[in-house]
Amino acid sequence: MKALAMIFLTAILTENFILCKFLGICPFLGVSKKLNTAVGMSIAVIFVMAIATAVTYPINQGLLVRYDLEYLQTIVFILVIAALVQFVEIVLKKFIPSLYQALGIYLPLITTNCAVLGVVLLNVDNGYGFAQSMVNSVGGGAGFMVAMVMFAGVREKLEGCDIPKALKGLPITLIAASLVSVSFQGFTGVVEGIFG
Repeated sequence: MKALAMIFLTAILTENFILCKFLGICPFLGVSKKLNTAVGMSIAVIFVMAIATAVTYPINQGLLVRYDLEYLQTIVFILVIAALVQFVEIVLKKFIPSLYQALGIYLPLITTNCAVLGVVLLNVDNGYGFAQSMVNSVGGGAGFMVAMVMFAGVREKLEGCDIPKALKGLPITLIAASLVSVSFQGFTGVVEGIFG
């Protein structure tokens, strides 16, 4: 149980896909302007990460590893993720049309979100079992949400600031993102101290 808790906290804090591995930057910069869209996108990413892991793990172990077809992992994982994102898109369009409209083009971009592909590939690379993979995926999604919500707050504060003309828009957004990313490096000692 302690190992699973460490995987979960590590995925959120010290191995954060956005702020430490720099995966999933497109939705991070595109959807973090408002808190409600950041939360909606994060929930969709958590769901897709968890379901992608639950589906790709048995496919990988039962077919690809068993029949020595590991070289097809990336292709198979991308196809599974693409199908799952289409499913999420259909569900959101039917049951939560306001969130579907708010996410706009960024919802289909979950298919190409390298954080989703990254989590299933890292689960394989780390040699995680099914439970560890699921905890890492949910923790990675929770870390995605923490980064999105935190950065949405930063961007909302930036809107009220007097920013020099040369830094308005993307430059100040990237500067703020880098400062938030640096702040997450401090969690390395905390997680190691708790479980070390």
